[in-house]
Amino acid sequence: MTREVWITGIGLLSSLGEGPDAHWAALSDPSFPDPILDTQTCAPCPVHPLAAIDYDRQIPKKGDQRQMEPWQRIGTYAAGLALADAAVAGMPELLAHTHMIVAAGGGERDVAVDLALVHDLATANDPAAALNARLMADLRPTLFLAQLSNLLAGSISIVHGVRGSSRTLMGEEAAGADAARIAHARIAAGQADLALIGGALNAVRQDLAMLYGGSGTALRGPWRPVWQRGENAGFAMGSQGGFVVLEEARHARARGARGLARLVAIGSDISRPGDTAPAEAIWAGMRAHRRPGTLGVISGATGAAPVTDDEHHFLASLAAEGPIAVRATGTRLGHGVEAAFPLNLALAALALGRGGFYPPFEPGEAPADAPVRQILVTGFAARRGQALALLESLDQTGAP
Repeated sequence: MTREVWITGIGLLSSLGEGPDAHWAALSDPSFPDPILDTQTCAPCPVHPLAAIDYDRQIPKKGDQRQMEPWQRIGTYAAGLALADAAVAGMPELLAHTHMIVAAGGGERDVAVDLALVHDLATANDPAAALNARLMADLRPTLFLAQLSNLLAGSISIVHGVRGSSRTLMGEEAAGADAARIAHARIAAGQADLALIGGALNAVRQDLAMLYGGSGTALRGPWRPVWQRGENAGFAMGSQGGFVVLEEARHARARGARGLARLVAIGSDISRPGDTAPAEAIWAGMRAHRRPGTLGVISGATGAAPVTDDEHHFLASLAAEGPIAVRATGTRLGHGVEAAFPLNLALAALALGRGGFYPPFEPGEAPADAPVRQILVTGFAARRGQALALLESLDQTGAP
């Protein structure tokens, strides 16, 4: 059983602001504006910080906000924006059967506690006793020196009343792609009518700069556009919240919901750097859905090596089949890791819903030479994992 899946709501937070209007206005600027960067907090790694947000608008209780670290507030806020955009927010009868799949990392570490532990162990006469004392005093009730991954889904349920099934996936970029893939499969198979999927990242974190900088995947030193990083390879982390409401088409029509785009097909698979076979196999399974005309590509290219070259080679083979117009969102927004693929799905649906496409984000990207009615979202992870999603436009009434 294959049912049609629409995107009926999007939630966007980034360095460009919040919501569809702010992102459409900023990303439609053809002048290659300078990105919004913080080059000091996580030096030598530049990051894209979150724009100023009034969290009260989506998380009205200060007590709820105090229980959350920044990544949770970002995700909970973006999820609320998506639910509101889909006209699901505040509707208990719809929220009761809205299923949720969240892509999350390991939660934010308490850097102050980490530093205190290191200091005490270095200076204590009895390091073992000092360690036990610190752990008894500072360890979170979750038995972990960071927030647990599934706390974001819990916060969304508490704040917004989402009461369907809940899953949390870990696995960096692949988790975001799999969240969308699983939700799409469940709706297409008749196991659900509504699903909320997405992820969040707080990029202004010294612990992440140490983690990704030490592994060689984070950009170090001067910032350059994604396709121009060359030997100075790496991704610039971007604070992001990206959520999407997926809905079965007849269910959406029955309640008078507006459709932004149709999610035609989506696939993901494990991969190794230097190998584009997984993406090629996924594309082979959805190639028959490609229509004549220019195919827009919302690329999740990270800027890290060698996977950015892998994606470049894949896109070159795609261009051999027909005209494409590529836009690497990492140039303007940075890389959101778990949030990257859901956020790019939202940006694709935004463009299709508004009947347009984005101008080039950097000089090496070519303008679209014809109206874009289909968009391919790519997700080549910085380490392992490749994913593709094909979206297409609906007419202005939301009918197929």
